[in-house]
Amino acid sequence: MIDKNQCIMCGACVSACPHGAITFGEDGYPQINPQLCTKCGTCQAICPVCAIDIEN
Repeated sequence: MIDKNQCIMCGACVSACPHGAITFGEDGYPQINPQLCTKCGTCQAICPVCAIDIEN
């Protein structure tokens, strides 16, 4: 889950996801496709503002 209150829309998670599971939504915020996400933790580790929680 991406916390839109914390997310700064930098795109680091979109670029870093090795599975292409994160894309920018129509609202400009990244969104995670649960069917592609393997919960590897790359996005969570790269996020500069800790806006991603892959467990939720």
